[in-house]
Amino acid sequence: MQHLQHVDTLDEMRLIAVDIVSHYPQYSIVLLKGDLGAGKTTLSQMICEVLGVQEAVTSPTYTLVNEYHSTAGHIVYHFDLYRLNDPGELEAMGFEEYLDKDAICLIEWPEIAQKYLLHYPYLEVNIYKPDEGRDVEIIVHPLTT
Repeated sequence: MQHLQHVDTLDEMRLIAVDIVSHYPQYSIVLLKGDLGAGKTTLSQMICEVLGVQEAVTSPTYTLVNEYHSTAGHIVYHFDLYRLNDPGELEAMGFEEYLDKDAICLIEWPEIAQKYLLHYPYLEVNIYKPDEGRDVEIIVHPLTT
């Protein structure tokens, strides 16, 4: 399943976040793809807000992963893998262990992690910057056997 939606406002982007959260818990892994400045972190913030995270959600560019707790008892791991150059760095940080936890994983710049995602269902969110607004494509990747 896949759908593309054009958004012009933050309120419309928030509706995308609501749609993404509606797929939880079946799809607890969300890959966020797009150019620099496309809105990956903004969408992550909105997803966390919808889940009930009350603390400030910031980009984990230098820490690689931030952990948040929602008022509903959910744990959210927010990854930014932009600075990684070698998939071995994921293994060193215990990346797959995060995927196995009962938590929501938001992963910005997930390309380096593709081999780890083969055994999990996930949502792929592509954010494009046309001349005006954003185009957001959501692709559902069910678990394949």
